[in-house]
Amino acid sequence: MATHDTILQVLKEKSAMKQDVYARNLEVFSMLREAVSEFADKLKPQAAAIDKRLVVEYRNKSEFEFELRVAGDVLIFSAHTNVFEFDTSHPMWKTSYIRENAARSYCGMINIYNFLSDSFKYNRYNDLGYLVARIFVNHEGHYFVEGKRQLGFLYNDFASSKISKDDMVKILESAVLYCLDFDLFTPPYDEVKVISLAQVQETSAMMSVKTGKRLGFRYQADTDVE
Repeated sequence: MATHDTILQVLKEKSAMKQDVYARNLEVFSMLREAVSEFADKLKPQAAAIDKRLVVEYRNKSEFEFELRVAGDVLIFSAHTNVFEFDTSHPMWKTSYIRENAARSYCGMINIYNFLSDSFKYNRYNDLGYLVARIFVNHEGHYFVEGKRQLGFLYNDFASSKISKDDMVKILESAVLYCLDFDLFTPPYDEVKVISLAQVQETSAMMSVKTGKRLGFRYQADTDVE
């Protein structure tokens, strides 16, 4: 086959398929956005009835990003604009679903990060966020989730799991519960025993001291208990 014809064949079989993956991922992201907005609307008055200081708020940031604040936590949802394929060592290559059709291994990706709400409130740009989960979606609308605790094992049946709004709600609720249970630990003394004059001269020294839920500690594997 001539090189020109090979290029056309690749465009037909791979590049067009990647466009399908990208479009499907944005559809799922829109579905997730709607689920998060509805979740916030429902939870907000319920949380306020418990304590008016418990803020629940959905905020749209862009076509590819939105956030959910639940009390002292902020969950950032972001859709990656590129399409990914699993490397050959990934467990999904062992499934008959992928082996039967390698095109199914190309996925869009949605990331869910957890930050402290005070990091945004006080513009603490050095503060750390943590990847709670990432959702992979292929051109057929099948999905699985890599993530922390139950997010890492409840949603990994790639072959038979076709995305739905109900699935989005379940993933969202699992992510929120994980973040609420994932507490802020005191950093080791030796990590914070020295502070610069520049930090002290800020409006508040704490504004410039890096903060994260597990700062100075090992961020453990999905199956570990923090």
